[in-house]
Amino acid sequence: MNVFQPLRKSARYVTIAAVIAVSTAGMSGIAVQADAAAAAAVSKSEDATAKALALKTLNSFYKPALKGQFPGSVEGLTVGVSTRKDVIEKIGEPEEPAKNAGGFDVYHAEMGHPGYAIAYNKSGRISEIRYFGTNVERQTNIGGITLSMLKKHWGAPNATTTIKNGKLVQKKVVYNRGDYVLSFIFNKDNDLDHINLTKKPVKK
Repeated sequence: MNVFQPLRKSARYVTIAAVIAVSTAGMSGIAVQADAAAAAAVSKSEDATAKALALKTLNSFYKPALKGQFPGSVEGLTVGVSTRKDVIEKIGEPEEPAKNAGGFDVYHAEMGHPGYAIAYNKSGRISEIRYFGTNVERQTNIGGITLSMLKKHWGAPNATTTIKNGKLVQKKVVYNRGDYVLSFIFNKDNDLDHINLTKKPVKK
C-alpha cells in the first residue's frame, strides 16, 4: 500500500486550486482595470460633449448681438427698441420685478430654461439684457464657457476691466458688435457669471 499517493493527490489539488485562485485574481484585476478605462473614456467623451455644447451656446450670441438681441426665448426683443410690454408678451411677468427705476426685472432659471435680468430706460425701452444661463446641466451652457474659450474663438476683446460687485471682484470682457456691446462677466477665468447686452455709448 502506497501511503504517499493520497498525499500526492492532495498536493495536486492544492496546487490546482492555487493556480485557479491566482488566475481568478488576475482576471479580476484586469476586469477592474477595464472598468476604470471604460469609465475614464465615458467621462472624457461627456466632457468633450459638454465643451462642444458650451461653445455652441457661446457662438449663438455672436450674430444676434449685431441686431441688439439675444438668442433663445428672448429672441426678437431688441435693446433700445422693445418695451416692457413687449417683454411681458414674449416671456411673461418677471418673478422679481424691479424695485426701483434703475433696477432689473428678474426671470429665474427654471426647468432647464435660462435666467434673465432686464432693465429699462426712462422711455420704458430695454436698456440692458443679462443672460444667466441654466441651472440644469450648466456645464453644457454658460458654465462651460471659459475666458480661454472666448478669446480662442472670438479673438482679442475690445476691452477688459475689473469691476466690483459688493465684495466680489469680477472681470468684464467686452466685445463690440456693431452698435451694441456684449460684456462677459467672469468671477474667475473658468467661471462665467453672466453675459450683458447694451447699446454702445454715443460718442460726444
